[in-house]
Amino acid sequence: MPSVTSDAPPQLAATASSGLKIAVAGGFGVGKTTFVGAISEIAPLRTEAEMTGASVGVDDIAATPTKTTTTVAFDFGRISLDEQLVLYLFGAPGQERFEFLWQRLFTGALGAVVLVDTRRIEASHASLDRVEAAGLPFVVAHNVFAGEDDVFSLDDIHESLSLSPDVPVVRCDARDRNSVRDVLVTALDHVRHASARHASDRAAP
Repeated sequence: MPSVTSDAPPQLAATASSGLKIAVAGGFGVGKTTFVGAISEIAPLRTEAEMTGASVGVDDIAATPTKTTTTVAFDFGRISLDEQLVLYLFGAPGQERFEFLWQRLFTGALGAVVLVDTRRIEASHASLDRVEAAGLPFVVAHNVFAGEDDVFSLDDIHESLSLSPDVPVVRCDARDRNSVRDVLVTALDHVRHASARHASDRAAP
């Protein structure tokens, strides 16, 4: 039975008037739950279940042998950007068997962060495909795990994933609040520029 854990969140400022939604996607075990939890100003809502024998041969834990739980619905976190603006983060489950949830989680999102683990970069392809199919502007964040941070340059990752030239690729430590903040600043800036380009294209004769 999945467990849902959340503390009572602090109340939003009375002046809060606008909300922005960012999706956090990526393969199984790449660090999405950790990413959301590191930055959220509330105890994040998590829907995790213990991994059982049913996951053997389905969920690849070779790179994350200590992982014992998995997200089965979504993670949710909240950040107040200022007195009016609130950012909502929705972390999508990584396994393709939960892809029926992805479109709902992407609906209404302004953009996305796609986390990748270069030890198994192919695991990010399905998430990238879904984000692109949803038409979301996105950034790719290489979640650095011990011992593999210098193996691939950011340009290597960009080329390996066959990304469009305008898609930013950055490094991050999903455990570190400041690192996650920097990724989200890059994502929001990319969303802003993408929206401006789209508006310019629509206005062109």
